[in-house]
Amino acid sequence: MDGTEENAAAEAVPPPFRSAVEALRAARPGPGIEMEQTRAPKRLAPYAYALEAAVVEDDEDLADGRLVLLHDPAGHDAWKGTFRLVTLVRADLEPEMAADPLLPDVCWSWLTGALQGRGLSYGEPSGTVTRAGSYYFGGLAERPPASQIEIRASWTPREGLGGVPDVASHLAAWCDLLCQVAGLPPTGPTGPTDASVVSLPQRRGPRAT
Repeated sequence: MDGTEENAAAEAVPPPFRSAVEALRAARPGPGIEMEQTRAPKRLAPYAYALEAAVVEDDEDLADGRLVLLHDPAGHDAWKGTFRLVTLVRADLEPEMAADPLLPDVCWSWLTGALQGRGLSYGEPSGTVTRAGSYYFGGLAERPPASQIEIRASWTPREGLGGVPDVASHLAAWCDLLCQVAGLPPTGPTGPTDASVVSLPQRRGPRAT
């Protein structure tokens, strides 16, 4: 693609989506969070932009995730809007923490609490919380059991001036979620009754491969 074609492609991008992407690019994650752009899915919406991030402490990844911004100028019945945010967040856990029957509810409350703590308006939240355990045998028998928590979720950010949602604040809330899943205290504001202020201890050893 030559320069003329690239300029034409850029001009074809809807201004609300272009503004939202610029806001995400300009945002800066908090300390301990490493973030970069990654390839966005092409089949979920006409326009998409994706970021991946990891919470790093002492050169160890404590949690990682991906945040995708979707945009359909024609609107989407399931979204009830023209924008949608989709995420995957995961981290290793101590086995006894993973066995807590309240863990899925607490993890989901971290997401909703992070959004509410930032004062964000959103709708149509949906998702899953999955916990998985690995046990090793044979040549791997010396490895201790490993457990992982995974949050997959999506929600519709309410649109503001010019039809553009405050995606930078949604990104900040997502970073708050990453920190909590990593077992760190929340970095952003939280409401006085927000269950997301609870953090669970995480596995500090290297991840199983």
